[in-house]
Amino acid sequence: MAVDSTKLALGIDIGGTGIKGGIVDVERGALTCDRFRLDTPRPAVPGAVARAVSAVAGHFDFTGPVGVDFPAVILDGVVQTAANIDKSWVGTSLAETIGSRLSGRAVFLNDADAAGLAEVRYGAGRGRRGLVIVVTFGTGIGIALVHDGKLIPNAELGHLRIGRYDAESRSAASARARDGLSWPQWAKRASKYLQTLETLLWPELFIFGGGITRNPEKWVPLLKARTPFVVAQLINNAGIVGAASFAYRAAEDVSPVLV
Repeated sequence: MAVDSTKLALGIDIGGTGIKGGIVDVERGALTCDRFRLDTPRPAVPGAVARAVSAVAGHFDFTGPVGVDFPAVILDGVVQTAANIDKSWVGTSLAETIGSRLSGRAVFLNDADAAGLAEVRYGAGRGRRGLVIVVTFGTGIGIALVHDGKLIPNAELGHLRIGRYDAESRSAASARARDGLSWPQWAKRASKYLQTLETLLWPELFIFGGGITRNPEKWVPLLKARTPFVVAQLINNAGIVGAASFAYRAAEDVSPVLV
């Protein structure tokens, strides 16, 4: 489908189970069409994932800016970590491996950062000042730090050490299933993690996203933290919207890390 690229960008979200994309109206933070999704290849090695991303992008007849989010620390377009992805990604240039296959100018950012930008610009954190921390509870724990509208990228605070443990090994949504925890048991772990974050950073607001937000009534009332908290609004589209917004602002020569 051909579309006018004015104030539009393509966002692509690379996840552990699916790679999905959509064209986003960056003024409204809303998709202009249905999302398109493909399963993430197994094994999720660079070449296979790059082909899948290319296929998702190819579904849309769009040559404007493209934002791609990726579950890792990214510096100058190069993957630095591989906590929940194939280890072969470390040291890979996303611009060369993925960007070279795309029609529009492509930029890359961490997946939690994309979700954070979307929520603070268009969603549950819109208009909030001070430090907003977006926490995504999923296979791991993703963190986005946004202070007065400015993103502080690549905050890997899901890997804080709390006692003898890496935080996400105990408090991610996947830990609840793995350890057979009830909602109150998991909420106790998650609360301890949130309390550790707020002791270190003193945020004004927590926004909770990730797969666990499908059942907020089961766990949100059980959390204990000093900081006010809300559930994310964009949910499954946050990565797409945030990545697209990031790309559009970069193409317009506006700092993409400013909301």
